[in-house]
Amino acid sequence: MWEENLRRFDKIVAMCPELARLGKTMPYTSANGHMFSLLNKAGELGFRLSKEDGEKFMNEHQTTRFKSHGAFMRGYVLIPENMFDDLELVASYLDKAHQYVLTLEPK
Repeated sequence: MWEENLRRFDKIVAMCPELARLGKTMPYTSANGHMFSLLNKAGELGFRLSKEDGEKFMNEHQTTRFKSHGAFMRGYVLIPENMFDDLELVASYLDKAHQYVLTLEPK
């Protein structure tokens, strides 16, 4: 599952030309020092969204908060497996996550 989701993640990131995937063992995206997407060791993908967007996303897609290393990551939502059937939709949420972290104070 991890390798397949890594390929999916790479495709999703490639659909957002201003982004680049970082990390070899823990792939992620980042802007202004803030990570906003992550593929964990279980092969699960999480995006960082605003509180309002995150709650709306979880309700609309029947998902939950994202966990990595056994802990919930604050502000992250779990991208459900069934969403990988529509990579353009997932890419739109990745862009939304990117736009969100650009509103945060740079680190």
